[in-house]
Amino acid sequence: MMQKAQKEYGMRFAGKVALVTGSGRGIGRAIALHLAAQGADLVINFFRNRKPAEETADAVCALGRRAEVVKANVGELQGIEQLFDAVERAYGRLDILVCNAASGYNRPALQQKPKGWDWTMNVNARALLFSAQRAVPLMEAAGGGHIVSISSPGSFRVLPEYVVVGASKAALEALTRYLAVELAPLGIAVNAVSPGVVATEALRHFDAMRQGDVLGQVAADTPVGRLVTPEDVAGVVAFLCSPEAEMIRGQVILVDGGYNLPARGVHLTPPEPPQS
Repeated sequence: MMQKAQKEYGMRFAGKVALVTGSGRGIGRAIALHLAAQGADLVINFFRNRKPAEETADAVCALGRRAEVVKANVGELQGIEQLFDAVERAYGRLDILVCNAASGYNRPALQQKPKGWDWTMNVNARALLFSAQRAVPLMEAAGGGHIVSISSPGSFRVLPEYVVVGASKAALEALTRYLAVELAPLGIAVNAVSPGVVATEALRHFDAMRQGDVLGQVAADTPVGRLVTPEDVAGVVAFLCSPEAEMIRGQVILVDGGYNLPARGVHLTPPEPPQS
């Protein structure tokens, strides 16, 4: 995947600095490596698990790019300050911010507690707003930049035990639109990417995903015929940070292989070939 990105797009992010929150594993790791393959230097962020973050940084360095590893909890305002202070010290600039870090308490609505609400909202939504506040001066000094957040179809669909996460992702998408309008005159493009079901370690936190062959059924119900991969998401994020996406602002790009298009229970079959 990395060689393909280099071959197709060259080093279009050469000389640029990208910060990807929660980039030790899964989608965040794939995004970091995709940007590095196209020339970007990286800030790899983690909160609890240092080893995967260091492994991601090693992979970035193997691509010939620089990587800084920073421990910070973006759910806390102090953590955001620490993270961006580290970016300033290491690079003195920022061109790309990808708000990927996410968390949440998966419970039915009537079992949710204030602590779970606050934690989820702070990590998934509030972090975008206050990270943007710190990112803007660095991006202005660099002549502009891009902010991309990772959302979820749970922002508009009702998923099992997903009420707080879904609400936080809906808030994130609203913030994306407001920031896009306010930051456009500063040369900063703001968008979001909403992946479908991606087979990452995060899925083990969902009871519904551990019952039977759920992933196999999702793949079968996806018109493309397979699950979304972290690399699929990374490619769209990189595109949104490219000059080709200059006129895309405040949008939420759904990357799900068409899964959310058909009504559930309706299975598409290939059309019969026309009679000769």
